[in-house]
Amino acid sequence: MPNLTHQRCFNHVAREAAARCPGCTRYFCRECVTEHDDRVLCVACLAKVSTEDLPRRRTLRRITRAIQLGLGLLIAWFFFFALAETLQRIPDEFHEGNIWQTP
Repeated sequence: MPNLTHQRCFNHVAREAAARCPGCTRYFCRECVTEHDDRVLCVACLAKVSTEDLPRRRTLRRITRAIQLGLGLLIAWFFFFALAETLQRIPDEFHEGNIWQTP
């Protein structure tokens, strides 16, 4: 394996290589690589990885949204249930006008 200090960037021949992409095993300068999931990848390999992860992300997003919807409906049901219980505990005299009469 050649030493990294003697390698040149695949995209910029005049620049020294700073990293080797584990996906395509090419050498790149600092401007041509980016960090993704604790790995340094070139732009082409990053595009491959991001498109491969897309169906998994969509599935996870759908599951998350379904859980959020269920929790939202549960909270709304609990709120209206508590409101109904509170209204049922109001004494009948309140509706007949006995409470509001002034002496």
